[in-house]
Formats: sequence, structure tokens, C-alpha cells
Amino acid sequence: MRAVSFHRVFCGLALLGFGVVVAAQGQASFRSRADLVSVFATVTDADGKLVSDLTKDDFAVYDDGKRQAISVFSADVQPITVVVMLDRSGSVLEEADLMREAAGEFVKRLLPADRARIGNFSREIRLSPDQFTSDKTQLTTVLRDDLQGAGPSPIWTAVDRSITALLHESGRRVVLLLSDGVDAPLKDQVKTDVKDLMYRAQYDEIMVYTIGVPTEQSVPTTVFHADGRGHLRPGSAIGEKSIKPDANLKRLADESGGGYFELDPMRSLSSIFTRIADELHRQYWIGFAAGKLDRKAHKLEIKMLRPGLAARARKSYVADPDR
Repeated sequence: MRAVSFHRVFCGLALLGFGVVVAAQGQASFRSRADLVSVFATVTDADGKLVSDLTKDDFAVYDDGKRQAISVFSADVQPITVVVMLDRSGSVLEEADLMREAAGEFVKRLLPADRARIGNFSREIRLSPDQFTSDKTQLTTVLRDDLQGAGPSPIWTAVDRSITALLHESGRRVVLLLSDGVDAPLKDQVKTDVKDLMYRAQYDEIMVYTIGVPTEQSVPTTVFHADGRGHLRPGSAIGEKSIKPDANLKRLADESGGGYFELDPMRSLSSIFTRIADELHRQYWIGFAAGKLDRKAHKLEIKMLRPGLAARARKSYVADPDR
């Protein structure tokens, strides 16, 4: 797939208040941006492998259950603007070095037109550098020198700040979050409700990818010891129990059209980051004209017309004429 400058197209027309529509016939036309609903879809086969050779005729798009005519379709590589946000709380301390290395692998796989910032949260919520950049050396330096030590865990506020950082960017905007999902800010830190965050991701059209990191918790365990006569008698000891990541990590990814991955012994973190980079560069851009700009949330559904395929995309949009 050849690259197309999605950022340049939209930015060049922003002063006129228009967006571009790439028609299925290959001709370009224009329509009001408020009227255009853009969706990025990831398609996989029955084995979970990415499928990137489809056409417009393989997709059906539904707005509140009503099928819509597809006016935009592209299988070209679209540049991404991404915040990579890393959990630096004490609960994931054992995985801190692994997270840093895996994020570095993701940075290596960014394409020349992609731009990124690196975020991390603990006692502070940091985003570096000051502007989105394509400079991989600069991003790698941030990963090496600008990550905090262990501390509290203001997860949803960190994602909220990431969305704010992306608001004035054009094209595909992504937050990539690596965390156990245990939201535990200090009393003097802002606490963000995850439900409000999900609505904001929906309204501002930000795609969120999440990687859930299981944690270990010490728990009392009953053990049995043999006495001098060979009888077993109960005693106690401290064992470890694996705690699954918070379910809101998956909900946030599902609602926004991103993807959820969970770290487990059978899959390395670097391979997960590599898969996410691959997905982001092999998505389909689909658009249709909104029937009503009623400021309400509308249910979105992408269906595949070719058997054995499944599409993942955001599940709703807000029809706001002032966008």
C-alpha cells in the first residue's frame, strides 16, 4: 500500500472549513467536515491475521442500524499521531524495564510520516518532547532519560491529558496505553472518571490501544506440615496470586476502535507493540455522510461481506455540526 499524506490533505483545507472525500471511483470531491464521519477499521481473518487487500465492496457501514453509502474508502497507509503512555506506578515496577524496551521497539517501527510523544505517569503526568516529532532518536532519548520512578497511578487522568495533547492534530490520532488499569492517584492529584473518559474518546474521535499488565499480589496461603507422628497439621505462609488487568482497559479500547492486548507468559511485550504498529499501518479508512447533525451519539457498525473476516472499529460517533 502506498503512503498518502492524510495530515497534509486536511490541514491544507482547514482554513476553508472543508475536508476531502476520496470517492470509490478514484475522483476527489469535497464535503463539509462536520458532515463526514470517518472510521478506521482493522480487519482480521479467522486466525487473527491482518487482512489488507480488501475493496470498498467488502464492507457495509451502519449508522443506528441503517446502512450507509460509503463515500470515502482508502487502503493506503495513513500517517498516525500517537501518544505512547507508560504506567510507572509501583504495582508494575517489576515490568518497568520491559515496558521501556518494548516502547522502544514501537518507536523503531514508526514510519517517516508518523509523529509521536512519549508519556509516563506516577507523581506527575509527563509528555515529552514538547511537540509531536518524527525524530526517533529524540523519542528514544525520552524513553532512556525522562521516565519517573515508582509512585501513584493516575491512569485515566493520564489518558485524558493524552487526548488533550492530540486535539489540535489532524488525521489519525492514537493513544497507546500500557498499564494494569488500577487507577490510584494521590489525594492531591486530579481523579478522572473512566466513564467520562470513554465519552471523551468517542466525542473527540481518538483511537485508544491498551496493553493490560497482570500484577502479583501477596496472599495468605494454608499449608500443611507433617508432625513427628506423620500427621499433617495446617500452617500458614505467604503466596502470590496473579491479578488480571482492570476490565476498563478493554472497554476503552473496544469503544474507541483501538485494540486490547494482555501481557502473558506466551507472548512478549515487544511482539505486542510490533503487532500494534503493524495494525495501525494496515487499517482501512472508511467515511460516509452523516444523515443528521443532531449533536447526539450514534451507534456505528462495520460488517464484513466476505465470509470469515471480522472488522474492529469505533462503535459510535457524536454528530456535532460545530466540530
